[in-house]
Amino acid sequence: MDCCQCEGYSSFFNDKMAARELRNYRKKGPTGATKVLLDALQEETVQDLTLLDIGGGVGVLQHELLKAGVGNVTGVDASSAYLATARDEMERRGLQDQVSYTHGDFVDVAPEVPEADIVTLDRVICCYPHMTDLVSLSSAKARKFYGVVYPRDTWWLKMARPVINLYPWLLRNPFRMFIHPSQLVDEVVRGKGLEPRFQSNDGIWQVAVYAR
Repeated sequence: MDCCQCEGYSSFFNDKMAARELRNYRKKGPTGATKVLLDALQEETVQDLTLLDIGGGVGVLQHELLKAGVGNVTGVDASSAYLATARDEMERRGLQDQVSYTHGDFVDVAPEVPEADIVTLDRVICCYPHMTDLVSLSSAKARKFYGVVYPRDTWWLKMARPVINLYPWLLRNPFRMFIHPSQLVDEVVRGKGLEPRFQSNDGIWQVAVYAR
């Protein structure tokens, strides 16, 4: 990831935001597109499978899939605040022995990250400028399923993107949101030998699960 974008990610997704998201998760459970992705994955057999959750935030997918029977989890996140929050919540729930975490840009650390049966990126592709690298390297790690949530590339969302990016700009934060072409994302994933299993739209988000 571009150095400025990576620094912006860490400062934008900070302790305050992580604490708020954890409170919401504890109160409401998984919601929106995240729940759609979870439901789609749980339609498959996940018992004793392994999970690689990239940019997993406070660990919603990790907690829910562990409850569904996933055996162990690897989490990678560029935000130290989110990673610390996810780790603390795992310890609070007594699940720390089933999880390992890596701090960093996934594209940079990919060579040291193990493959997994399930790979997930929930609202991560939209945070990354070099989509092809991210999707190519992450989908190559998926032995069975690859699940993603990212923005629909509609004309109205493309028009709204400058407005969305105004907030971090006003904060002098280099973090930006990206809307990558859905067709290109699909082509990269298919190029790694995965085929579509599930597709759904949830507001501004699209949810896709691929299977090998």
